[in-house]
Amino acid sequence: MYLCTMKVSIHTEVSTLPALPGGSYFHSRELMELCLCTPHHKPYMTVVIDDDGEAIACLLAIERYRYPWMLPILHRHVRILGEGIYRKDVGDTTISAEGYSKNVLFSMMIDALTHKLSGRSLYIEVSNLSQKMFGYAPLRATGFFPVRWMSVHNSLHSRTPEERISQRQLERVTAAIHRGITTHEVRTDDDFRNFSRLMRRHYWLKVRRYLPDNYFFRGMMETGHCKLLLTTYKGKTVGCSVVVYSEGDAYLWYSASRRKSFATLHPNAVTYWNTIRYVYKDGCQHIRFMDVGLPFRHNPYRDFILSFGGKEVSTLRWFRISFRWANKLASWLWRE
Repeated sequence: MYLCTMKVSIHTEVSTLPALPGGSYFHSRELMELCLCTPHHKPYMTVVIDDDGEAIACLLAIERYRYPWMLPILHRHVRILGEGIYRKDVGDTTISAEGYSKNVLFSMMIDALTHKLSGRSLYIEVSNLSQKMFGYAPLRATGFFPVRWMSVHNSLHSRTPEERISQRQLERVTAAIHRGITTHEVRTDDDFRNFSRLMRRHYWLKVRRYLPDNYFFRGMMETGHCKLLLTTYKGKTVGCSVVVYSEGDAYLWYSASRRKSFATLHPNAVTYWNTIRYVYKDGCQHIRFMDVGLPFRHNPYRDFILSFGGKEVSTLRWFRISFRWANKLASWLWRE
C-alpha cells in the first residue's frame, strides 16, 4: 500500500495559504483574513498537504488578547471552533490508500499547533466538535483535559419553530410582540452603534467571554456570513444577537439583552425567538447555540433555550493551560 508523505505547516498570512478544502466558515480563508484585520486577533491556519502540494485538511486557531499592559501569557488565549475542514475523500476513522483519516490528520494538526502556541497564551480551548469523542486520543496525548459541556440545537427542517416552542414561551413572546417589541436586522450606522453599545455593556464584566472589536462583526455582516439582529421597544435597544452561517446551519455566537430593565417584555425571549424565525426563513437546517455552559442539574440558561424546542446533547470541551502545574491540577479536578 502506498503511503503518501504528509507535511504540516502553520500559516499566519493569507498570502502563503494553498487552495483549501471547502467547508466550515470557522476554518476558512475568509475568517482568517478577517481576523488578521481585527485588533487583538492573530490567526494560525494549520494545513496538511500531500506529495502533490494539495491541501488535505486545515484547522484555524485564533489567538485573542485583551490587556497589552499585562504579561502576554496572562491575557492571551487561543480558541479552536470545531475539528477543521477535510478533503471529501477523507474518512472519519478509516485510513485510505494514501494513509490518512480525519483522526490522523487532526492529530497532526493539533500537535503542531500545541507546539507552536505552547507558552504563548494562558490556555488553548477546543470546542464545538461535531462528535463527542472526536479527537479524544490526540487531545489527551498533547496534554488537553476534557470538561463536560452542554450543546443545544434546534432542528428547522422537519417542523416549524411554532410547532417546537413550548406553549408558555409562545404566549410570553406573543404578548410582548403585541405590546410593540420588534426585532430587525442591523442595516444602518445607528443600528450598529446601538448593537455595539448593548453588546459591550453586557459582556463588560464577563471574565471568560471575549467580545471582538466592532470591525469583526461589521466584516462578517458585510460579506454575508452573519446577521446582526436588534430588538427594540419604543426606540430603545433591549436585545441583540449575532448569527453566523456555515454549511447550511446557523450558529448563535453572541447575544445580549436588557432582561432586568425590561423584565415584563422578556427581551431575551423575544430576541431568541425572532432569531430562530429569521434563520428558519433563510432555509437553515439547524440553529446551534454555541455556549450553553456546564451540565449542571439546574441550569436556567439551558432550560430557557430548551423552551424553544431544542435538543440537548452532552459534549466535551477541551482545555490546555500553559502552566504545567495548573494544567495538571485542572486535569485532576475535571477528571472523568
